[in-house]
Amino acid sequence: MKRLVPVLLAFCCAQSFTCRLGAAPKAAIEYRRLSLAEYRDKMKAGWVGQMAGVTWGAPTEFKFKDQIVPLDKVPVWKPSLINDAFKQDDIYVEMTFLRTLEQYGLNASIRQAGLDFANSGYPLWCANNAGRKNLRAGIAPPDSGHPRFNKCPNDIDYQIEADYSGLIGPGLPQVAIEMGEKFGRLMNYGDGLYAGQFVGAMYAAAFFESDPEKIVETALQAIPGESQYAEMVRDLVAWHRADPKDWEKTWQLCLKKYRENPEYQKASNGAIDCKINGACVLLGLLYGERDPDRTIVIAMRGGEDSDCNPSTAGGVLFTTMGLANVPERFTKELSQTNVFSHTAYSFPALIAVCEKLAREMVVKCGGRVEKKDGQEFFLLPVKATQPSKMELSWAPGPIANSRFTPGEMEQIKVGSAPAHMHAEIEEFARGWQIANCGTDMDPGLRAEWGGKKNVLVTHPLDDKTGCVISKKIKVPADKKARLRLVVAHDPQGDFDLIVRADGRELLRKAVSKVTATEDPWLVQEGDLSGLAGKKAPKIEIINQPSGWSFEAAYWGEIAIITE
Repeated sequence: MKRLVPVLLAFCCAQSFTCRLGAAPKAAIEYRRLSLAEYRDKMKAGWVGQMAGVTWGAPTEFKFKDQIVPLDKVPVWKPSLINDAFKQDDIYVEMTFLRTLEQYGLNASIRQAGLDFANSGYPLWCANNAGRKNLRAGIAPPDSGHPRFNKCPNDIDYQIEADYSGLIGPGLPQVAIEMGEKFGRLMNYGDGLYAGQFVGAMYAAAFFESDPEKIVETALQAIPGESQYAEMVRDLVAWHRADPKDWEKTWQLCLKKYRENPEYQKASNGAIDCKINGACVLLGLLYGERDPDRTIVIAMRGGEDSDCNPSTAGGVLFTTMGLANVPERFTKELSQTNVFSHTAYSFPALIAVCEKLAREMVVKCGGRVEKKDGQEFFLLPVKATQPSKMELSWAPGPIANSRFTPGEMEQIKVGSAPAHMHAEIEEFARGWQIANCGTDMDPGLRAEWGGKKNVLVTHPLDDKTGCVISKKIKVPADKKARLRLVVAHDPQGDFDLIVRADGRELLRKAVSKVTATEDPWLVQEGDLSGLAGKKAPKIEIINQPSGWSFEAAYWGEIAIITE
């Protein structure tokens, strides 16, 4: 294989985005020019490509593991499908990162990124879910993505969320590297991190290059060359060169090496491993012949996470094309008013924030925005990339011992509760808050359950983390107070009821068929008079798992009674 083309378009910066241009005199710095009009056209197309790929492939997602999706199972594209993307997590999760940059600036810290991700209200899976649980438990980044705390470090998650980094860093692959260090480490490590940095770098290169192979080779320079992910990329390029027509043969070679060889399954989570899914993205780009339909369909037919992969391939390819050259069937029904779930962005608002951040990024990286003949242009500094350090998810380096401070923990308001639970706990017990509520057993208000009306259902977050209902109270010095709880267990399960005041455990009791004497209800009262006159002590009531089987709590009453 011929020597890979080195990256030329990049900026060099640290977490603070202070460019390190070395000792070279300013006169030696080269720049490339990109008109603002072309940037907008390509950036819009990048988002449309993501949206088209994810909605087209959605019906096939994880239905074809380690097998090619049969042609007769490939969905038919319909222009109206584009708007289904407004509800796709493969799209809206990365907008959390954009929002952090919009609100706190390009120098937002990794800890702020972690707090914002911890406060997100959407459901998550795999590395994302593990990372967010860590954050909500006080494990701050970068440890939230470290293999000691996160058992999914090589999952696909940041790979499917890194598109934004290239779209706000046109022609600047180093942006993708640094954004990975800020946001990718919230949930990933090693190859899982490099996968996202590689994807972001492909988007950055796509603003100046239309040949998919050159885009891939350029982006390869943004990740450690000795990583397994980089090895996979080199293999795909070599196999494509050896047989540029038969993508299914290359798919077989990839499956044999990256799924069947245990050396490439270390720290892998099967069908959501970043390498095998990254290979499907590259199958689409390399064998797609720059055709949008063929690129998306091949990436989809590779199977595994077969909506995310065509989303990435479509996004990169569409960026090379620009929106003016994207077939109308992908754009004619695109809503300009729909808002992406869990975000503040409609499509026009998304485009506006990306342009705003790109303008700032260009300047931060030593470039500038110039006007000539009534047009604006980005002047982008040319410099080689500096990849992140080499790390192995199956033999990780030391942890950073990074923990959120008590003050930072106070900023995590959402906990792990589904979004609707915050309003429903307020309706059920005014002034109380909820955190670490899992989604199992459909938590929320019930009009009637167990012979009582208006019952609140909670569930522990996981087999170790209890759901917490809390409130800061004030008991006057001359008053007596007691906590009254009426709570039930599921007929098929039980759980432990824990009550704490300012971290001190006041009660721990099983809620089960044995203790719930008013079947299925347990009535529990406790004296809080010892808190009288104290400054706003915090009461925590915990639905704690005890066996991880039907461990929902059914609350009939939660009340502080003062006399």
